[in-house]
Amino acid sequence: MFIDEAKIRVKAGDGGNGCMAFRREKFVPRGGPSGGDGGRGGDIIMESTQRHNTLMYFRYNPLHRAERGEHGMGSNCTGRDGQDIILKVPVGTVVYNEETGDLIHDFQHPDERVIIARAGRGGRGNQHFATPTHQAPREHEMGYPGEELSLRLELKVLADVGIVGYPNVGKSTLISRISAAKPKIADYPFTTLEPNLGVVTVGEAPYEEAFVVADIPGLIEGAHQGAGLGDRFLRHIERTHLLVHLVDVSDAGGRPDPVADFKTISNELASFGAHLEDKPVLVVASKMDAANPDKLKKLAAMAKRRKLPFYEISAVTGQGVDKLKYAIGEQVRELRKQTQIELKES
Repeated sequence: MFIDEAKIRVKAGDGGNGCMAFRREKFVPRGGPSGGDGGRGGDIIMESTQRHNTLMYFRYNPLHRAERGEHGMGSNCTGRDGQDIILKVPVGTVVYNEETGDLIHDFQHPDERVIIARAGRGGRGNQHFATPTHQAPREHEMGYPGEELSLRLELKVLADVGIVGYPNVGKSTLISRISAAKPKIADYPFTTLEPNLGVVTVGEAPYEEAFVVADIPGLIEGAHQGAGLGDRFLRHIERTHLLVHLVDVSDAGGRPDPVADFKTISNELASFGAHLEDKPVLVVASKMDAANPDKLKKLAAMAKRRKLPFYEISAVTGQGVDKLKYAIGEQVRELRKQTQIELKES
């Protein structure tokens, strides 16, 4: 099951209490204070990993509490520190403070480790309060509480390319042709109920390159207001370099105007509010094996007016798929270089 949102509560361990004790040893008169310090509590740590791709564990385990530190003991013995808890999250997880809405951390790389909630330190024992004029102190400190937070986790899959379009335009079939992904494919709308990822390789070994493609469940008009599956999956293409916009030019889908379809989906991307409309776009005429010539001509003219790259494919017969795959690979390569240059300059 693909779960891309979860709310959890974390509680770092409290520190142990400091001890009040006095030495009681044979032949040691007036032994003095010997209360040890309390142990430190355990931290709540999050670590990104590529071994997980869903937040399902957190959906069904919403409370995480680290161990508290042990109390101090006599003979100046410090209590044992509490055990840390390490929570493994998928790469691409964004952690927010649920109460304030503040961003805590964005896990964009594997093996990132961040302390989400810090433990309380242990209290001091009475040995620390002894002075020349106060040689038998009875003061000692209680342990300090660990941080307690309510968190909202959002998973944004890390893909180079996002495939968008109306339901049933051939997005799942395309990703199954250009990668090893095996999404559910059927001839009815909203077949895809969760994003599918596929790794696409272009070129020949040892110089072949790979990029990740995400098939986003179908959008419809009003998705940003919750229509259809809504826009809840659009966060998964926020980090993509490139969008591939599939438009059905056949008569099978019952949609009369491919240009209107393109504009509707483009408006939904813009309404999402994450600058998706600013990403480079490839316009792809889908289902060329059953294309309506008038629809194809109209869509091609629109792409030419907007100076958008235009491709024609049939994911069923394979027509134009390789050409599109290599064009995507070339675009991704150039956009990656541009991103690296911008990072170096910043």
